[in-house]
Amino acid sequence: MTTVHEPTASSTATATATSAGLSVWPASTTEPRHGDLAVGGVSLAELADRFGTPVYVLDEAEVRDRCRTYRDAFPDAEVLYAAKAFLCRAMAHWVDEEGLGLDVCSAGELELAVTTGFPPERITLHGNAKSPHDLDTALRLGVGRIVIDSPSEIARLAAAVGPGGHQKVMVRVVPGISAGGHEKIRTGTDDQKFGLSITDGYAQHAIARILDQPQLELTGLHCHLGSQITSVKPYLAAVRRVVGLMARLHEQHGLLLPELDLGGGHGIAYRPGEPALDLTSLARKVRAELADACATSGLPVPRLIIEPGRAIVGPAGVALYHVLSVKHTGSHTYVAVDGGMSDNPRPALYGVRYVPRLIGRHSSAAPALVTVVGRHCEAGDILAADIELPADVRPGDVLAVPVAGAYHLSMASGYNLVGRPPVAAVRDGIARLLVRRESLEDIRSRDVGL
Repeated sequence: MTTVHEPTASSTATATATSAGLSVWPASTTEPRHGDLAVGGVSLAELADRFGTPVYVLDEAEVRDRCRTYRDAFPDAEVLYAAKAFLCRAMAHWVDEEGLGLDVCSAGELELAVTTGFPPERITLHGNAKSPHDLDTALRLGVGRIVIDSPSEIARLAAAVGPGGHQKVMVRVVPGISAGGHEKIRTGTDDQKFGLSITDGYAQHAIARILDQPQLELTGLHCHLGSQITSVKPYLAAVRRVVGLMARLHEQHGLLLPELDLGGGHGIAYRPGEPALDLTSLARKVRAELADACATSGLPVPRLIIEPGRAIVGPAGVALYHVLSVKHTGSHTYVAVDGGMSDNPRPALYGVRYVPRLIGRHSSAAPALVTVVGRHCEAGDILAADIELPADVRPGDVLAVPVAGAYHLSMASGYNLVGRPPVAAVRDGIARLLVRRESLEDIRSRDVGL
């Protein structure tokens, strides 16, 4: 373990002086000396030296604080952490200890959580195309809920449960609302792969089929509008439309559903000055909208379920890289690092913009406009386009990228066989390894053919 002395009063003052530039960094971030940053009381430059780069750094206290913030904002709701954002054994423990449930999308995520000790009854299984293995694993381990996403799942699941079995289910409905930071992560609109449309009646038809399966207990409706949503308004519209469907189901079937899952997608800031979803406003307005819509429809208020992922773990993470080369080409300066789209494909997929920062040394050079690129054989392997770094940035320097906790390791690939980075946790001046670096031997051991 790495232990670092607590910041002195002068270093705290330095952190305060630069706090505007640290607004998207973990709350524990300080500047113990000019040119370096510490997270959780641990120098990021020292972490780069100890664990090598690329490496993901996760602030445990930040993750736990964000879990508690959700519990405080939604005291009467069930909060499920969306494991697809990032999952490892330690993360499952933190989420469990902070009283959150878990939302998983595969047998792999489910098995890892349960074998770590996470209570399966507090886990919900999602997925637009669940495999037989996914469903069998969920039933074998006793998952709390399974969210039905297509009509074909109904018969398959009922058969897997068996005539004497019992399984709680929800139905993912599509409310026909466009929300999210990029078209590829908008999932609340009709005519896409997720869920069953309210507009065309497919949701109602599927619900009627579920009610004919006595071994399936329909506990509620689920919807997920998309990701990186920074406005409360789409959630309020979703509440009205889903409660409207609940009212029609009550009229047609005498059905009173006790749960309503609004999914997640809560937007966070990746760069200073960017908007983020106001959690306090969301909780207050959704609660009021739900109560009002149910009163208008003559329905009891269902228990609310939400599924934050990125908003819990994203701001708690930092990615560290070493600079490999600096190249001046025409009017551009390219700073190439030892990672790239294999450890963070999101800029290439969604055009996400990050703000890397030079750490480990103090530079008095004027800022210069550069593009930080990865090491992979793709022109689109760009981590940060047109950002400012000191003009004297050079090979061997360390760059730190904030807001790197979500969808980095979970979406990492084996491109160019460089191996996926490790994950280190920091807290109270101590660093420990959570996930080791993928080695060439790991890659070679999977290659069994000749």
